[in-house]
Amino acid sequence: MVDGPVVAVRGEAIREVPPEIARFGVTVGARDRDRQAVLARLAERSDAVRTLLDGYGDAVERRETGGLQVRPELKRSGERIAAYHGSVTTTVTVRDFTVLGELMLRLADQEQTSVAGPWWELRPDSPTGREARHAAIADAVVRAREYAAALGARVTGLLELADAGAGPQPMLRTMAYAMPAGTPGGGVPELELDPQPQTVQASVTARFAISEPTVVTGAAD
Repeated sequence: MVDGPVVAVRGEAIREVPPEIARFGVTVGARDRDRQAVLARLAERSDAVRTLLDGYGDAVERRETGGLQVRPELKRSGERIAAYHGSVTTTVTVRDFTVLGELMLRLADQEQTSVAGPWWELRPDSPTGREARHAAIADAVVRAREYAAALGARVTGLLELADAGAGPQPMLRTMAYAMPAGTPGGGVPELELDPQPQTVQASVTARFAISEPTVVTGAAD
């Protein structure tokens, strides 16, 4: 138990910062009556995607394949198979935004390939989160001092500090893009993408001990 007056406050901070990475998905597909032909085309088209990504070096930070599907297409009656469908999806993480538009369009220009994204993000260990938390604590201290001063008192110590939320929350804003292979005109057009700012929030609750107030505002005469 704390003897003496206490002031409880909430400190908040909001930062809008440029994204640090961009992710997008690239999916290659194949369809044929022969299952082995579908598998072979998927392997060939996936290799083409990997080769193209390799050509961008360190601009591509990461790639992850997590969506392999091969399924039969049945005829309207019975279990006879009309054809096989297959697809492979790769998630690509890019750190160099200057090549992002070009890379996405070149991938979308491949045979039976579609592209979706990008999704702008901050890295999980981004220093922006730490800076926002520090700013939220500083805001709590300022508020406590202001309340104490309004009462003719001063802050004498911190009693409790708690994270009031789940921490920094990057707000992901999305643009979807898809383009079939074989762009009219025989070439890949230019696409300039504008990175969308990320909003990072932090909030804390805090309780401070204060000296005895000398002024009580709003008291009845």
